[in-house]
Amino acid sequence: MRAESENLDPQATVFVVDDDASVRNSLRWLLESMKLKVQTFESAEAFLAVARPDARGCLVLDVQMPGMSGPALFEECKRRHINLPTLFLSGHGDVPVVVDTIKGGAVDFLVKPSNNQVLLERVQQALNEDQASQDARQRETRLAQRLEALTTREREILEQVVAGRSNKEVGRALGISYKTVEAHRGRLMRKMGAASFAELLQMMLTRA
Repeated sequence: MRAESENLDPQATVFVVDDDASVRNSLRWLLESMKLKVQTFESAEAFLAVARPDARGCLVLDVQMPGMSGPALFEECKRRHINLPTLFLSGHGDVPVVVDTIKGGAVDFLVKPSNNQVLLERVQQALNEDQASQDARQRETRLAQRLEALTTREREILEQVVAGRSNKEVGRALGISYKTVEAHRGRLMRKMGAASFAELLQMMLTRA
């Protein structure tokens, strides 16, 4: 797990929310022993006071807590667009409640007391999920910026090319010469950062 953790965003944090101080402390020790960044909170309200939509990492969340419960916090995070992959720690009697949260998008749940190795594996799964989501958002942002840099004519040609039309067909459709299409196509490929038509097509299909 340590090698996997080294590839994560350095800002990725495991946010632990549990009203039991002994649980918070043991989880901090366990996670920090794997070189993971950890922040602990004694209540849902304490977490919400500092949580931000751009937070990176994952949430390890107790189900039953004084004040706002774990599932209520999970829903509130979604409402606030704090989209951290969430792992629940539950008592045996909480299982039906947590099953509903899984259906609502939580990563998984573990019944207390949880096996340390299993917990670490689930945390790594959640961190990997967050990293993949962040990477996808960054790719989408870069693609949007590159598309914005295209001229109107280049965007028209891009649409035609992605639809599978040859340069000659594009020229006929747009009323321009084959050489003009070639020139525009070369410029748009450079602006899009695509080394080949296959790479360009993959970019656009991924966006769709």
